[in-house]
Amino acid sequence: QVQLVESWGGSVQAGGSLRLSCVVSGYTYSTNCMSWFRQAPGKEREGVASLHSDVGTYYADSVKGRFTISKDNAKNTLSLQMNSLKPEDTAMYYCAAGEGYRRGFCYEYNYWGQGTQVTVSS
Repeated sequence: QVQLVESWGGSVQAGGSLRLSCVVSGYTYSTNCMSWFRQAPGKEREGVASLHSDVGTYYADSVKGRFTISKDNAKNTLSLQMNSLKPEDTAMYYCAAGEGYRRGFCYEYNYWGQGTQVTVSS
């Protein structure tokens, strides 16, 4: 059974940093595509960053230059380093695993984590 478990969200002031982790089990972790999404109250879910085994990394314009996606195959962990955080980054953050490639993200997502909350105060 595939499980994705996010952690290390929290509350920070604007300009601060957080590093989210997503531990993956039961999935062919070293291949294909994994991404981070976020959803703020009253807003649609949006893709934040993606890492594809054949294509590389992709970032939404809103986080480019501030966020970095990476993975550690030995630890089965996907990470999202978030620097220079802004109040508009406040959201629930989800990691997801999928396959294929489309416009920077996976073509389809098969597995999702339960989410971790990030709150940035001004």
